[in-house]
Amino acid sequence: MSYPFEHGDETLWDAGYHSGQLYFALARGAAEFLDVAPGLTPTPQGSCAVDGEVFQVFVQRLYELYTGGSGEVLRELGHGLLVTSLVLLDRAGGRIAVRPRDAAALDGAKAALARTMAS
Repeated sequence: MSYPFEHGDETLWDAGYHSGQLYFALARGAAEFLDVAPGLTPTPQGSCAVDGEVFQVFVQRLYELYTGGSGEVLRELGHGLLVTSLVLLDRAGGRIAVRPRDAAALDGAKAALARTMAS
């Protein structure tokens, strides 16, 4: 059983059911904490629709929290959510502004994770 994340007619990530549900719950919680919409909407068909523009704003805010210097624990808590979100955003054709000092590490983490995320 899977939990696909879809942008229009394209499947961005055909997540396992539990992985997809957990990612959605974490994203929803982070979005609430950041006071933005996540851009993710569960569908009656058992998938999750990704609104690219809204999701891009969410991912940008998540990145700003990640790099905001609020402490190592907060940074590590957000890392997995951020990298997963960056993979989805990339597959949806979106981009966020990333500081040059963060680009190589995030690109590497994103590439490694993307190889494990079936689409």
